[in-house]
Amino acid sequence: MNATWSRFNIVSIVLGFAFLYLPIVILVIFSFNASRLVTVWGGFSTQWYVSLFNNQSFLDAAWVTIRVGLLSATAATVLGTMAALALVRYTRFRGRILFSGMVFAPLVMPEVITGLSLLLLFVAIGLDRGFLTVLLAHITFTMCFVAVVVQSRLITFDRSLEEAAMDLGATPVKTFFQVTLPVILPAIVSGWMLAFTLSLDDLVIASFTSGPGATTLPMKIYSQVRLGVTPEINAACTMLIAVVALGVIAASVVNKQREVQRLRDEQAAQRG
Repeated sequence: MNATWSRFNIVSIVLGFAFLYLPIVILVIFSFNASRLVTVWGGFSTQWYVSLFNNQSFLDAAWVTIRVGLLSATAATVLGTMAALALVRYTRFRGRILFSGMVFAPLVMPEVITGLSLLLLFVAIGLDRGFLTVLLAHITFTMCFVAVVVQSRLITFDRSLEEAAMDLGATPVKTFFQVTLPVILPAIVSGWMLAFTLSLDDLVIASFTSGPGATTLPMKIYSQVRLGVTPEINAACTMLIAVVALGVIAASVVNKQREVQRLRDEQAAQRG
């Protein structure tokens, strides 16, 4: 019975990973296809990457996407961390339930509703759609993800560390930056990475809130796909996959180095 279940588990895992990642592998392979037909292999070639980097409209869309991603992820990380601190450290204040609901509403709200709501807001206040509106929209829907990640770390945070620092004369601000922040920094970095990835991936909300000169790369790819998939689109998607993969690898390496350094510090403290 154990052997049967073991084989069943292995087959299930293989089929699950194949379902998730085989289409991505095929996309990456065909981005190096020499043929213009995306379903017919015509040999290995990098011509579509060269064509992609010579396509100014794609480059402009990519630059808009990167700028929106970096700025929105940074702003969402700051605001999400502050929201998480308020929810964890100040458990009793008037309007806490309403505040919590407003922070986490984008998690369960359909993107179409969020995008339409933001569009109506921008129209009502007379704000022309463009780069700024896309940026504000991405901050709005990514902030809640940062808040969830940071809040989960703050819940398990040992408050005695802060109390010890303040007993030794540290101010609350100094305690936060020298004690609290280094401990929750991995969660903050993870929240930033998640917000940046979600911003890169967004299509629906950006479609509602973008305007002239603020076309993101997912919007550009979607508009091109409606006319037919081309190897250039495969190359653009492969570049996006590479950016996200490199970011995940870099974050993993940094976290691993921090963990190794923490273990070394603990061993040094025990020896001393």
